[in-house]
Amino acid sequence: MAAKKSQQDSADFEKEHDENVQQNEQPLLSHLIELRKRLLRSLIVVAAACIPYLVFSQEVFGFIADVVTDYSTQNLLATKVMEPFIEQLKLALVLAIYTTMPYLLSQLWGFIAPGLYLKEKKFAVPLLVTSIILFYSGVAFSFFIVFPLVFNFLASILPTDVAWMPTMHDYLSFFYKVPLAFGIVFEIPIAIVLLVATGITSVKTLSKARPYIFISCFVLGMLLTPPDVISQVLLAIPAWILYEFGLIFARIVKKKPKKEDE
Repeated sequence: MAAKKSQQDSADFEKEHDENVQQNEQPLLSHLIELRKRLLRSLIVVAAACIPYLVFSQEVFGFIADVVTDYSTQNLLATKVMEPFIEQLKLALVLAIYTTMPYLLSQLWGFIAPGLYLKEKKFAVPLLVTSIILFYSGVAFSFFIVFPLVFNFLASILPTDVAWMPTMHDYLSFFYKVPLAFGIVFEIPIAIVLLVATGITSVKTLSKARPYIFISCFVLGMLLTPPDVISQVLLAIPAWILYEFGLIFARIVKKKPKKEDE
């Protein structure tokens, strides 16, 4: 009896919340003003986060460049007059965005949350937190595991009469692309859960597609990473493992509503 009353109270609260959402629909101008406020806050926070990276730019760049200079013939080269200045500015901006990602996503969430129903909020919050953790895990995996393996491989196949001297611009371009690619690939479980939860596809269909997904993981590795076998394989294998984890999580999410109905 108490359980039924609790379920009824929960249902009434959810119904009242959803009715309030419908009644509090704001006109387009109010949405634009709110969006402007949140964009300004985000820009200020990113700009503030850039400051320490610029102040300690020597130490920051040294830490990031050590991964490649440990294997290259000499230090990175700057072939243009303004290259050191421009590249360090870009690096500070990219690192600031990575650092403030949770805040930026919280601003996005604060903008869209008032228009969501209670069930959607309960579903979205865990996914948002998990997606942040997975993204950072992908970035860390690429920098601390993939980078040393790739550069060690490239240095090992270098002919004896060739000096390997990457430029500052080339290395930082590599640094921007690869961690971002791994961060996105690590979101595969979230994508699978969303596809299954929204009814676009089913766990059974995705399970049957395993052979095609396996090949697609290697194609994805070829498209998102530099043209070397090591980085492609190191992207494809985690992508495949994350796909399997995504299927497991999707099964769990799909079973929960049934248990609640009972």
